[in-house]
Amino acid sequence: MHFRLISTGVKLAVLLTIFGHISCMAQKKEKGFVQIFDGKSLKGWDGDPKYWRVENGNLVGEITPETLLKTNSFIIWRGGEPGDFELKGSFKIAKDGNSGINYRSEQLTDVPFALKGYQADIDGKNNYTGQNYEERKRTTLAYRGQKTVIKEYTGEKTPEAVRAAVKNNAWTGFEVTGSLGSSDSLKTLIKSEDWNEFHLVAKGNRLQHYINGVLMSDVTDNDTVNGSKKGLLGVQVHVGPPMKVEYKNIRIKQ
Repeated sequence: MHFRLISTGVKLAVLLTIFGHISCMAQKKEKGFVQIFDGKSLKGWDGDPKYWRVENGNLVGEITPETLLKTNSFIIWRGGEPGDFELKGSFKIAKDGNSGINYRSEQLTDVPFALKGYQADIDGKNNYTGQNYEERKRTTLAYRGQKTVIKEYTGEKTPEAVRAAVKNNAWTGFEVTGSLGSSDSLKTLIKSEDWNEFHLVAKGNRLQHYINGVLMSDVTDNDTVNGSKKGLLGVQVHVGPPMKVEYKNIRIKQ
């Protein structure tokens, strides 16, 4: 009996040591990250309340049959204009949903709650989730599974000239320099209509999008004319059918 108690105590001590070590590692890994959504209110965020609310601790964007959009709408974080940063959080999106996380972006003055800039794409069918799509500018900079380099832009600097350099909804000035895996194989790692974790890393001109711990796209942007070093951060509800997207545990490290 005495031996069993000692044995049980030793096992408990070992388990506590292991859990303590894991907890310490997790805290160390998260060091420097700050929550930017409190799960209770939209404090620090700016968007159309017709589409954005807090529900069950989550940031919810929803389009109903009565509130269909004519232009994409964002809720924008007003806590600064991050340059080099890491952003982490979780998302869940309906099957017909279309969303994305914009960063290093600028706000348009002629369209309400509209952003222009880099976007970590997210969609309910997971056809595009993980790719790098530049909203209202150069469009696709890397499809899921691609490592790309964006070449220096030498054309005219007018919006019309930039649009002319887009073909089939992709920027003609990018070169694929490596593979992260096929788009279809990476798609199997993204859960449908369930929670997924995102991790965005923007450092200098390198932009990396991770989903559930796996690198989905990797862009090196050498375009000093159209690229951006800092800007606004926001999440999107997209023009289309009724949909719902949810975000939670959004945190940033700068």
